[in-house]
Amino acid sequence: MGLELIDTHTHLDFPEFDSDREQVIVRAATAGVGAIVNVGADLASSQAAVALAEAHPQIYAAVGVHPHDAKTLTDEVLKELGDLASHSKVVAVGEIGLDFYRHLSPRDKQGQAFDQQLALASDVGKPVIIHDREAHKEVMAILRRWAEGCQQPVGVLHCFSGDLTMAREAIELGFYISIAGPVTFDNARRLRELVRQLPLEKLLIETDCPYLTPHPYRGKRNEPAYVQFVAQEIARVKELSLEEVACITSDNAQALFALDF
Repeated sequence: MGLELIDTHTHLDFPEFDSDREQVIVRAATAGVGAIVNVGADLASSQAAVALAEAHPQIYAAVGVHPHDAKTLTDEVLKELGDLASHSKVVAVGEIGLDFYRHLSPRDKQGQAFDQQLALASDVGKPVIIHDREAHKEVMAILRRWAEGCQQPVGVLHCFSGDLTMAREAIELGFYISIAGPVTFDNARRLRELVRQLPLEKLLIETDCPYLTPHPYRGKRNEPAYVQFVAQEIARVKELSLEEVACITSDNAQALFALDF
């Protein structure tokens, strides 16, 4: 039996894959990717993520409005997300959070959308996928309040960019830490040290494709097959076998998202 990897964060519904989406999915399976979580960024992409999951047994969906699009989260959109979130192939609410780097939605709208979608996750009993860019303090303050009374699996901080102190607090709150392609970059010494110090039992792996392509394909479009390079780098840093990293991170993903495959 070969490797069984799980890519916990993709955007396969994005137009970058319109010309070869099915081939990309086949390549992922060939590379040992047994399951994929495709993550919504707005209502339309959340609907597309669910449709993709319906068409492929190994693909699951998350539904949510990204902080870039927080200004689009009306009461009607929130209701439609709630309906989508009850779908059997939807395993999380996300990606949601704060992005103070690009400011494509006002900060107050981002905060409101974040709170509303955390409440939605509580209502449907599903974990959250958190986007955090240049907003570590604010994200943790919100998650601290929300996670206190959380009864369901909590969630994951995707493509983690914080420090070790933040990662440890997030783990204490019940979150997993997800590692993406940047761990393979030459200048990622701080991220590799963070990986070395965190327990493998609290790590997930992802591509965030089409973005953040790992070495040796950096500069090209990313795809789920390349999650193997993230796993390989974690194995190297932690002085473990690739098989052990694949097994444990896949077990973690199954535990968080209740994947059935």
